[in-house]
Amino acid sequence: MSQTSTLHSGDAPLSGGMLWAAAVILAAANFIAVLDMTIANVSVPNIAGSLGASTSQGTWVITSYAVAEAITVPLTGWLAGRFGAVRVFVSAMILFGLFSALCGLASSLNMLVLFRIFQGLAGGPLMPLSQTLLLRIFPKEKAGAAIGLWSMTTLIAPILGPILGGVLCDNWSWPLIFYINVPVALICGYLGWQLLRRYESSLRRVRIDVVGLLLLITWVGALQLMLDEGKNLDWFASPMIVALAAVAVV
Repeated sequence: MSQTSTLHSGDAPLSGGMLWAAAVILAAANFIAVLDMTIANVSVPNIAGSLGASTSQGTWVITSYAVAEAITVPLTGWLAGRFGAVRVFVSAMILFGLFSALCGLASSLNMLVLFRIFQGLAGGPLMPLSQTLLLRIFPKEKAGAAIGLWSMTTLIAPILGPILGGVLCDNWSWPLIFYINVPVALICGYLGWQLLRRYESSLRRVRIDVVGLLLLITWVGALQLMLDEGKNLDWFASPMIVALAAVAVV
């Protein structure tokens, strides 16, 4: 679909500083979604101790987010077609900020894992949609620079996550690793809607393949759990890991 065909009538394409402001917003959305994959890695002992859980139980804070995000990423195309790419992006941004705040307010490990699941479900669409919208708003001759900015956030965020998480936990407290997402998500959500709504895509009422969706969730969930919990359970010496591997293969 060409850029001009996605513009609402009466709206001019973004250019100059406004164009790059939109690029920064999209890159920031991708950054916080990827950052949260690793920001809790070194903070698990602090989180588990604070909530009265063991370190092995605390690893579910990482696994729950990764599994939920892995499930929603493949659904992004259907969601964008059904509700509009910009609407899904902005809604995911705001929900990501909301559930980040709830993660910081959690008073038990079960609550934290639940909110991390919802945070992952909201964060999943941010990565593919941020790239899609970048390519939609930038002219072809500048698309390479835009994707370079997006790629840089994808590379830096997983490296910065453990460092930032460790600094925040050591010097302040673990809820801050979630609270830092809130202002970024809310500001990017608001400004993103103001700048990007002119690029909203036409809606398509496509029926979702329920059986395929259930199989997708089962496969991705089993595979992600196997990869995340394998090192804690001595890999294929554990019946649980063997079962998860069999389910994923089937």
